[in-house]
Amino acid sequence: MNTRAALPKVCIALGLATVDKLLEQAEKEVAAGERFLEFRLDYLTRPESGVKAVSVFLAKHPDVSLLVTCRRHQNHGKYNGVIEDQMKILDAAIDAGAHAIDVEIETAEKTSARLEHMRAKAHLIVSWHNYEGTPPLEPVLRRMMAVPADAYKLVTTAKKPSDAAKVLALQKAHPKVPMILLAMGEVGFATRVLCNAQGSIYTYASPNSVEGTAAGQISARVLRQLYRIDKITKAAKIYGVVADPVRHSLSPTVHNRAFQARRLDAVYLPFLVQPTHLKDFLTLCESLPVQGFSVTIPHKLRIMRYLDVIDPLARRIGAVNTVWKKAGKWRGTNTDAAAVTKPLAKRVKLNRSTVLLVGNGGAARSAAFALADAGAKVVLTGRNPDRVRALAKMCGAEPMLREQLDGKKFDALVHATPIGMWPHVNECFFDGDVPSDVVFDMVYNPLETELFKKAKAQGAEVIPGLEMFLTQAAQQFEIWTGESAPMSVMEKAALEALK
Repeated sequence: MNTRAALPKVCIALGLATVDKLLEQAEKEVAAGERFLEFRLDYLTRPESGVKAVSVFLAKHPDVSLLVTCRRHQNHGKYNGVIEDQMKILDAAIDAGAHAIDVEIETAEKTSARLEHMRAKAHLIVSWHNYEGTPPLEPVLRRMMAVPADAYKLVTTAKKPSDAAKVLALQKAHPKVPMILLAMGEVGFATRVLCNAQGSIYTYASPNSVEGTAAGQISARVLRQLYRIDKITKAAKIYGVVADPVRHSLSPTVHNRAFQARRLDAVYLPFLVQPTHLKDFLTLCESLPVQGFSVTIPHKLRIMRYLDVIDPLARRIGAVNTVWKKAGKWRGTNTDAAAVTKPLAKRVKLNRSTVLLVGNGGAARSAAFALADAGAKVVLTGRNPDRVRALAKMCGAEPMLREQLDGKKFDALVHATPIGMWPHVNECFFDGDVPSDVVFDMVYNPLETELFKKAKAQGAEVIPGLEMFLTQAAQQFEIWTGESAPMSVMEKAALEALK
């Protein structure tokens, strides 16, 4: 029988088809320093065989806390047996040394007396999962607390940003109730990082080399090393990047490393926000609360309607990429503009140059106004002629159709579209030659885009998008924190991530 010591803060969920594979992966996690594992016996071809796996593993690693789950298929698990057999497996797992068991509420309500007996020997976690969305959670918690347990696990599916806020708010409303609170899916990612700091007894992580058991899980290594979940506190300042898609963004890596270098109690998260959910995201910001965020595709224009103060340059550009809160008001600026002109000014005299700008979105708007302010003659092109003409009229540029570029040469070229961005790495705006000997590609993932390779093959001087990205990110860091940005740390983090 195991002692009732507190469970560690990160649980690695292991769901594999055979005992051999389960034990092999468990050994890898222990070798990586993990001390809290979940054995999903329902994933095994023969779930009852998992009991022996428990005893074999714990005989070798008595210092590791082991949680055992055998969820029935009626509750989105993989076990096809009846409740009586499910209970026998869990009871045997406890006798084999398991420190805790997870029992879904649907089973727990029917076996509460038996579970009370089992609870005398191991931690009992009663769980509830919703794979469709995030309904009101107070009634769910009341239902669960009718079954005595050591902790209550509530897992929803986040469909919009405020769902994550709703999940985390439950712990704040019941600070003395031991809970594990998570929202599945990429939209709910913030809950996996913040739940411990907000009071959850632990969070879940995926193994380092195999697929996790729930949507949105990431490895414990990333949770600890990048997001520092063992160190951030409940008072930590929260920042992030708002985008759709957001998975590819380097910003979490770069800014979290910068926070770490300056020893700040802060964390930077990727927020997947669909175009129709931008207002809802502001609800999440007020709940957590978020102190500031980066804005990228497709929100740079739309975010302006939700801000209290916008600096003159950003308003003239009509695009914001940096937001922060000061004196209770949301403020916006645009750090992309200077991040375009600074690298270019090192290569050409902008006030004597004709610059071809490709694009018509938020990034292109920033570049167009910045280049015009620097005295450059701007020629604008893109895939949408109507939007190109509209932007050209706003910033005094010359619109030009793609087919009109043939045979022309420019002093510099700035590419400000997502063409060539991961995962569409083989795409390029130009089918033929690139019409400049100085090419600035704003895309930074991958480091060498198809445009980058084509321009380099022509002998052009290429300015990688990473240079712009780091310049604007440094300005964001300084706006948010009031401290100088650790540029070398940020660059190193970005290069490591891109590799």
